[in-house]
Amino acid sequence: MVFEDIYELYWPKIFRLCMGYVNNAEQAQDLAQETFIIVWQQLPKFRNESSIGTWIFRIASNNCLKQIEREKRFTKAELPIHLEEKKQESMEPQIQLLYQFISELPETDRIIISLELEEVRQAEIAGIVGLSESNIRVRIHRIKEKLTKKFKENGY
Repeated sequence: MVFEDIYELYWPKIFRLCMGYVNNAEQAQDLAQETFIIVWQQLPKFRNESSIGTWIFRIASNNCLKQIEREKRFTKAELPIHLEEKKQESMEPQIQLLYQFISELPETDRIIISLELEEVRQAEIAGIVGLSESNIRVRIHRIKEKLTKKFKENGY
């Protein structure tokens, strides 16, 4: 598969995965771009031991986790009210809320539900996060229950 084809096929999926981690479109775009730089650099070394999609999702997940770790090391000062980030106006409120709720989940749950939303097979998700397939099924069920509860608490 040629890099351009991989990029066209996986860019939207990787962007949404990153959005689930950071809940910020600009930061998600940066993380997705970093992911594809790594994919471009490592593509010649790809050995087809897993599907290309699993490999790319694993790179993206690791990239997002590294970013979260970097952010934890730096304390964040509160922004003055007039400098607060503007919400993505182009997204529907429920989708914005979904990304917000996903970003509040523990790291492993974030990756699991983000991959599930991208319709990655549960066996592949298990391989990416290093859990059993049955454990993934249970976690997905529990995560969906948590997200549904949060939506109900917020009047949806």
